[in-house]
Amino acid sequence: MPTVLRIKGYRIGFYAVDWHEPAHVHVSKRGCAAKVWLDPVELERNYGFRPDELRDIVQILERYENEILRAWNEFFG
Repeated sequence: MPTVLRIKGYRIGFYAVDWHEPAHVHVSKRGCAAKVWLDPVELERNYGFRPDELRDIVQILERYENEILRAWNEFFG
């Protein structure tokens, strides 16, 4: 999984096999995981994050959305 960003202990990246889906990232931290769509940022799945952590994740992704989308487009061409 290419890591696009590490911030506040969150690892944010995507899987090479996800090329057929709309742009999104997988976020992990301390055994929890989430899948979040980009453009617009929207939670798709959550595995263990608390509501306050999900709010934090959404804020981070909204702040870095352009950079993450650029990395997605560069990787998947």
